[in-house]
Amino acid sequence: MFGQDQEIFNILLETVSEAVIIVDNHQKIMEVNESAEQIFGYDKKELIDKDLNVLIPLNFHKNHASYFETFIKKGKRRRMGEAKDIFGLQKDGNVFAIEVELNPFSIYNKTYVMALVRDVSEKKETERTLMLRTQALQSSKNGVIITDALKKDNPVIYFNSAFQHLTGYSEAEILNHNCRFLQGKDKHQKPLKKLREAIKNGESCQATMRNYKKDGTMFWNDLYIFPITNSAGKVTNFIGIQNDVTLRKISEEERNHLATIFNESLNEIYVFDVKTLKFINVNHGAQKNIGYTLEALKGMTPLDIKPDKNRAEFRKIIDVLLKSNVEKVEFETVHQRKDGSTYPVEVHLQLSNLGEKKVFVAIILDITERKNYTTQLENKVEERTQQLKKALGKEKELNELKTKFLSLVSHEFKTPLSGILTSSQLLSKYQLTEHQEKRDKHIKTISDKVHFLNNILNDFFSIENLETGKVNYKFTHFKLSKVVNEVVYNANMLLKEGQQINYPENIDDLSLYQDEKTIQIIFSNLLYNAIKYSPERTVIDLQIKQDNTNTTVKIKDRGIGIPEKDQKSIFERYFRAENVINTQGTGIGLNIAKNHLENLGGSIWFESEEHVGTTFEITIPNTAKS
Repeated sequence: MFGQDQEIFNILLETVSEAVIIVDNHQKIMEVNESAEQIFGYDKKELIDKDLNVLIPLNFHKNHASYFETFIKKGKRRRMGEAKDIFGLQKDGNVFAIEVELNPFSIYNKTYVMALVRDVSEKKETERTLMLRTQALQSSKNGVIITDALKKDNPVIYFNSAFQHLTGYSEAEILNHNCRFLQGKDKHQKPLKKLREAIKNGESCQATMRNYKKDGTMFWNDLYIFPITNSAGKVTNFIGIQNDVTLRKISEEERNHLATIFNESLNEIYVFDVKTLKFINVNHGAQKNIGYTLEALKGMTPLDIKPDKNRAEFRKIIDVLLKSNVEKVEFETVHQRKDGSTYPVEVHLQLSNLGEKKVFVAIILDITERKNYTTQLENKVEERTQQLKKALGKEKELNELKTKFLSLVSHEFKTPLSGILTSSQLLSKYQLTEHQEKRDKHIKTISDKVHFLNNILNDFFSIENLETGKVNYKFTHFKLSKVVNEVVYNANMLLKEGQQINYPENIDDLSLYQDEKTIQIIFSNLLYNAIKYSPERTVIDLQIKQDNTNTTVKIKDRGIGIPEKDQKSIFERYFRAENVINTQGTGIGLNIAKNHLENLGGSIWFESEEHVGTTFEITIPNTAKS
């Protein structure tokens, strides 16, 4: 190497604070600075004239040669280690993460490369630690959020997937919002006061409260909040950990409910030990009737209140439960109160567990009244009479429904069949070319009537399938525009003179994962009704909107409307409003639509004013629950 080269190298090494390695176009190390010596652990003399591979892990040698050759040919500055990890090799064999900036330059027609090397092992380890912590938060089964206490209204700046899964809200609905959206309208719960006070004072807090998912479902949230402070002691953030304890709350409520039932039951309930036969617990009803306190009863056994049974007889009864697979034993006996009076009882005795202890549970019915045969017989006769009346009423209702159905079928089939017969007969009379218009008219009549009959039959089949539970929905992905186009195309054939359907805008990109045929049946029923019950020269609006969860369809007509007194019955099977009695129809279309929508997790709603028109709105989940 010439002296001039060394002078230039020295200038380069002195002006750069990072580790510098200069190599020639054959990857021979020409010069290094002190920072490079420190990073790689070599003395300068150990590196000069050595191949660059001495500083590169063995498994990278093969690829590095071709990369270096390509780099020399291009002769352009390049940064390495930001997008893809690269590594250096220290003298002691330690492999560590580095970032390198390669700078080619020429001196007296000789090509060199100056490599600026930075040890980023600590940076990479920090990134890895942060990534692991983030993954831990994301994989946590508890919902986790972090808020910014320095911003107005303490907005959420981070949430994990468990929180989103628990609440059902989208990212846009969570980030940069105060988490009070989980409270819905339930903003006056007692725990909220405690929670707000803790946040105001920058303190930790635990509270269990009612929260609400996006779909309105209530869940019990066991919430823990922790303040995060900076070096100056100022609260900068709050961490909130949510735990859905709905099942636990339900279980507690059920236990409390069972305890209430136990204590408030009008029947006597006794719990006693299998071995000693001593009472463990006795409900309030039993204490009141028998006349003993719970403390007194805990020192007694069932034999102390059964004067007609001795220990051997009683043991024989309970051994049936202990030594066989019988679940319950029932027998009649007599109980004696504290005051000496007796009363007949029916005992329902069964084996149970109280923790790890085996116990007997006895439910006692006072059968004093039952012993009065006449009264019991009269009550039984009255009960049977009422049951018979109810059965006769149901049979009458069923017969009326059958009669109504047969009358409906007869009427609805008779009219179109007569029209088909008449048009068929007239067609034979119009055989000349100039009669084509009349032939077309009667062919259209036949087609319309057949289409009408086909719709009725489809409705009847749908009713049968819904009643028998034979509906097997087939869920697929499909474009909503496809269904709309088919329904509107068929509906156009039914339009009266001057009627028009306003096609919905911007639906080409909308799609559903639902039962396509069923959605088409629902749309068809609603749109055909709008046409049928609207006069000529009116407009029918079809509007469709879709968000992340649901698709909403509105069908609005300017028709005869539904009388207010009939609106409550409009979804009942075979029901027809008083103002459409003389219009063809079966009264089952809306019933079918409503049943299908409810099966698919959707809903239907309407508003109507007589002589003004009707708007039906249906909501369908974008994705069916398989």
